[in-house]
Amino acid sequence: METMVTEQIRRDTRSLSGVIALWSGVVAAAATGGLYMAIPAISVAPLVLVGVILPFLVYRRSPRFQAVVAAIGLRRLTAFHSWRILAGAMFLWFLAQDRLPHAFARYAGWGDILVGLAAIAVVLLPLSRGRYLGFHVVGLLDLVNALALGIFYTLAADPRMDTIRMLPMALIPLFGVGVTGASHLIAFDVLRRQAFDRRLALT
Repeated sequence: METMVTEQIRRDTRSLSGVIALWSGVVAAAATGGLYMAIPAISVAPLVLVGVILPFLVYRRSPRFQAVVAAIGLRRLTAFHSWRILAGAMFLWFLAQDRLPHAFARYAGWGDILVGLAAIAVVLLPLSRGRYLGFHVVGLLDLVNALALGIFYTLAADPRMDTIRMLPMALIPLFGVGVTGASHLIAFDVLRRQAFDRRLALT
């Protein structure tokens, strides 16, 4: 029975990986085809929010999704955020090319780099529920700050915000932020479950 459950989790993990890959492919294709440039710039913000909230709602309603997350474990879910070092570097590169508003790119770029480095530190340090909770709170606030700045400069009609709607940068808000923000919300749920059920190990 345990072998059957493990195999089911493996299949579901592969399916989830496929859905995530498809998501990134759809975003890339839409950006390449100019879809995001064809819609109002402010429309990007709701698309980003949907990308964060929808995966979390699916997770909440799907025991199989929850089983996959449990198998992944909080440590690896947190280590995933190290990818933000690359995202931050991209923001700073486009800042150096004057292709993004300076304050937006600076805060988003350095914020991502610091959060990515913090993710590595958290998973290397001894296990601590408080440390994981603190990391995910700070990480989510960093995303909120970047989104707020992006909305501000979009409403200010800064033409450099068009960079966000084109490749390769489009992949960060329209795919990366969705996966990353959803993983923060999922981590909060994992921590909540562990707090109510001490039998669940912090992994």
